[in-house]
Amino acid sequence: MSQTPTILILAGKRDGKLDPLAERAGVSHKCRVPIRGKPLLQWVLEEVGPAYPESKIIISIHDPDVIVDIPAVEELIKAGRLHMSVARANIVESVEGAIADTNADFPLLITTGDNVLVTREIIRELHEDALAVGADAVLSLAEKSSIQAAHPEGQRNFYEFSDIAIANCNMYWLRDANALKAAEAFREGGQFMKNRARIANAFGLLNLLRFRFGLFTLRGATQKMSKRFGVKVHAHLFEDGAYAVDVDNERTYDVAEELLAKRKSA
Repeated sequence: MSQTPTILILAGKRDGKLDPLAERAGVSHKCRVPIRGKPLLQWVLEEVGPAYPESKIIISIHDPDVIVDIPAVEELIKAGRLHMSVARANIVESVEGAIADTNADFPLLITTGDNVLVTREIIRELHEDALAVGADAVLSLAEKSSIQAAHPEGQRNFYEFSDIAIANCNMYWLRDANALKAAEAFREGGQFMKNRARIANAFGLLNLLRFRFGLFTLRGATQKMSKRFGVKVHAHLFEDGAYAVDVDNERTYDVAEELLAKRKSA
């Protein structure tokens, strides 16, 4: 297995529909929404590109033509590093399609086109931890207290376990094609916590109530997922809760803008 990950950026439209932030900004895709003078995707690529200078980068998007004039896209295409894939009907099909369209190598590190607070350092941190623990699939998370320390409005919904409350940081890692089994719970897209059928798919029907009522530890939950899908699922916790903030709506847009401003002035 290569020690350099392929990096996939998911930038398609949720359910194929125009995002409210995109509509407000007068653009067709959310990744083109400007924040602090740059499209969301530009901020992401400025960190993804240097994380592993030899890595292949893939963008999954419904209409690749709408991003070709973004400076970082132009630069990475010119360097021969960036490849496009047309987004499919849901998250898992988009990942599978991107792998097939570009003949992508594993391991695969996945993030999103609105993850503007991502840094090259946490990309490396996630990849190196995944290799160190021998994981097949890795979820990136941050603890509630660290998220609220970064910004009190950074997140409002959390996964409540018996030992910890966490939120997702929109970065994932897959060792090989077999590890895609762990993504099956997300095939239909949308919010995992609000979909009981998806929770049952991830943990099994008998464990659905345990999850819903916070009776699992975080480690216990990943062990159940590992057993369910036959792959080793690992949860990586970032210390900086800001990484759990993506641009999902007007509130989180304002939070991300504020956090970006603090970084720029630091």
